[in-house]
Amino acid sequence: MAALAILLGFLFLCMLNVPIAVALGTVAIVAMVGDLGSAGLMNAAIVMFEGARKFPLIAIPLFVLAGGIMNATSISRRLIQFCNALIGFVRGGLSMVSIVSSMFFAEISGSAVADVAALGSVLIPEMKKRGYPKELAASVMSSAASLAIIIPPSIPMILYAVIADTSVVKLFIAGIVPGVLGGLSLMAVAYWKAAQMGLPSEAPFHLANIWRTFKDAGLALLLPVIILGGIFGGVVTATEGAALAVVASLAIGLIYGELDRKILRQALVDGVVQTAVVMLLVATSALLGVYLTETQLPQRMAAALLELTSNRYVILALLNVAFFVLGFFLHGAAAIILVVPIVLPLITAAGIDPIHFGIVLTLNIAVGQQTPPVASVLMIACSIAKSNMWETSRTNVAFVAALIAVLLLTTYVPDVALGLVRLFY
Repeated sequence: MAALAILLGFLFLCMLNVPIAVALGTVAIVAMVGDLGSAGLMNAAIVMFEGARKFPLIAIPLFVLAGGIMNATSISRRLIQFCNALIGFVRGGLSMVSIVSSMFFAEISGSAVADVAALGSVLIPEMKKRGYPKELAASVMSSAASLAIIIPPSIPMILYAVIADTSVVKLFIAGIVPGVLGGLSLMAVAYWKAAQMGLPSEAPFHLANIWRTFKDAGLALLLPVIILGGIFGGVVTATEGAALAVVASLAIGLIYGELDRKILRQALVDGVVQTAVVMLLVATSALLGVYLTETQLPQRMAAALLELTSNRYVILALLNVAFFVLGFFLHGAAAIILVVPIVLPLITAAGIDPIHFGIVLTLNIAVGQQTPPVASVLMIACSIAKSNMWETSRTNVAFVAALIAVLLLTTYVPDVALGLVRLFY
């Protein structure tokens, strides 16, 4: 009952347009005072400070900055040209290019918002010029951008790892196969849509063109190798890998000699704002964590649910439904911070691997980024395409269905996520 009251209070405050972090902190403080008295607030400031100073969280602003640097240089454009030479000959080739480019960009930024802002500003207008309906252009770019939080590195995975006290690197490895499957599924839907609408292919397939664009984008294509190779090879931690991404992106941008200072400055401002929002969320969530620890509420909820069923797949199904509903109303970071501390004891008691659950949660967040009224990534894509969000959502249903199919496969076939983890560990 207390958990339901906290959730309803939080959603009520969000509906009143109270900032998410403030709403989270408010319900945490009210719950603490109600159950523990004013003495529970004596260390509130220290709890918030300690919650937001965890070392892995430093990776968040660094990955956001790396994405901003890519947008301020010619790195994104060169990647797009290479992808166009590689797969543009297929019917609806530009939509395929959007998806493949997003998969490359995902290996550097870890942010779907950065992905759709950087690539969408280039690819959506190009799709519209070639006769793509604006709703389809926005749908393709929006759904493709959500691959950025599935394919490593991933900012939501970093947040989950901090809260669940699990390995960031293992989560990154576990996201590779679901991320690739997500990309292939979206490409299949894009091809089907293109065939239905008679959309054109791009330039014919020529090996010489692939080689030319490959050489032109060679340094940009080294970025994922440097970042992920360093992390997976044990040379750097995920946080150090984020710093490496910034340095490498900046160095490559300077080598190309096309660093736009105005765009870079805006990327820095956007990165600071996004990081401040996430850090405030993490800090206020620490208050909620103290309340949950003191009251043992998650443990009691886990015990009650396990009395009804101990089948891990039934539990995962229930959690998938809950996350799908929450995705309509909550941003990804807020959903992680609010829900993970509550359900983690249940996951542990049911014998569900925390790495597996982290990937399932991340896929749910990717779906939530596409479902209005919140739909943070879809909203940005619609803004670039100048399309109505609700009309775009109807077109986007097929792409969301593809992401849900990957989610269900990953949920009920754990080796999709855990196969590489078990291989390397």
